[in-house]
Amino acid sequence: MKVLIVSDSHGLTSELSQIREMHPDMDLMIHCGDSELQADHDSLRGYAAVRGNCDFEAAFPEDRVEEAGGLRFFVTHGHRYSVKSTLMNLSYKAREMEADIVCFGHSHGLGAEMSDGILFINPGSIWLPRGRKEKTYVILEARGKDVTLDVYDLSNGKIPELTQNFSLVKSV
Repeated sequence: MKVLIVSDSHGLTSELSQIREMHPDMDLMIHCGDSELQADHDSLRGYAAVRGNCDFEAAFPEDRVEEAGGLRFFVTHGHRYSVKSTLMNLSYKAREMEADIVCFGHSHGLGAEMSDGILFINPGSIWLPRGRKEKTYVILEARGKDVTLDVYDLSNGKIPELTQNFSLVKSV
């Protein structure tokens, strides 16, 4: 099962279409907000999108839950959970939503970490990344509870040295 995750594209359109066309074999495509597009814009076709703090389209949900490959994804932009300063608020919400994986953006900073058996993923930004020069998005591949996370640069493709493996086993 494969999931593509992108965030903070801030008005980019051809880039979202390009990413979708480069990865046609995805089981789920997620946009973590701040697309700054209308919900029915062709560039967002196929993406499960949420509303970011720079999105004024009411048709986007603030949060959403998606299921794929037996995993539960909680998707949000992150601004409502203060993700620039802590993941604690988001962690509480993730547990409440019984999420296996949380996808969020807002900070434009690429990152992935496990906390209490939940994988938190920020794909960075394809518009204005912070903390690195690459304009990033990620592809998650899951085999049961084993997850491989590959990072892609919009211009240069996969960044092999940033690949990470996770096990979604909750501690008792």
